[in-house]
Amino acid sequence: MKTVQRNYTTIIHEEFENLFLEAVDESLSSLGDSAKQAIYYHLEESFRLKRQEIPDRIDEFATAMERIFGYGAKLLQIQIMKRLHEKVGHGSALYHKKDGLFFAEYVRATSMFNHVKAP
Repeated sequence: MKTVQRNYTTIIHEEFENLFLEAVDESLSSLGDSAKQAIYYHLEESFRLKRQEIPDRIDEFATAMERIFGYGAKLLQIQIMKRLHEKVGHGSALYHKKDGLFFAEYVRATSMFNHVKAP
């Protein structure tokens, strides 16, 4: 029984990671395909962060985006959260908190909620 639960949890985790990467891709595509490719290149070359590692390194991704875009990163993070919310279909409808944007916390909370939902 534990093996079945572990396999189910792994599948849900992988599914969430794919949805999250789709949300990131779509949000970066809003800047243009060439810009999206340049951002992924810069993430890998300057921050040693490959695209497929982003879901497991959310804090590092958020920090890298802030270093690349400055305050503009917050706009991209909001876009990613909105697209993720659309894809997952539940989770918090709040995209920011009073003291600022908490991108990594939102993604982790949405992922955790996705893990505990009934099959």
